[in-house]
Amino acid sequence: MIDELMADAKRRMEGAVESLVGEFNAVRTGRASTALLDRIQVDYYGSRTPLRQLANLATPDPRTISITVYDKSAVNAVVRAIQESDLALTPNSDGNIVRLSIPVLTQERRKELVRLVRSMAEDARIAVRNVRRDVIQDLKEMKKEGMVSEDDERRYEDEVQKLTNAYIEQLNERLVYKEEEILEV
Repeated sequence: MIDELMADAKRRMEGAVESLVGEFNAVRTGRASTALLDRIQVDYYGSRTPLRQLANLATPDPRTISITVYDKSAVNAVVRAIQESDLALTPNSDGNIVRLSIPVLTQERRKELVRLVRSMAEDARIAVRNVRRDVIQDLKEMKKEGMVSEDDERRYEDEVQKLTNAYIEQLNERLVYKEEEILEV
């Protein structure tokens, strides 16, 4: 029972880290990355379809993303989806290929992005701490019901804390890396 509780805690904490990585990938850093387009959904024949399923994405140079749409009749839908997104990028289309030029970030915009990623990281830390709180609460209930001794409860609480510290350290490392990436000129 306790092993299942710990495995669930580990899985949920890993989920918080993976979620943060996904959010970080969507933050523009001034360098072209196809990960910027991961959240783009295109209205393709009446259904919302991820852009990655409709096109080949490439970065021919550090400031350009090239989108080669498989179905040429969907090019306008792709352009519209990019324009309606929160990326603030203007797509250029020649009818076959859509190109996105990534502008150089100003220092002010870089500082805003750093604040944004710090906020994202704090939300992920809170999620990890909430998992710890839930597990400790479950341990206390198990002790109250007589399923776990007081010594085992303390030992598992320490184990959960070590797990929490390890995942928060991972989050902090990823935050430092992302901040460096954003501030890189």
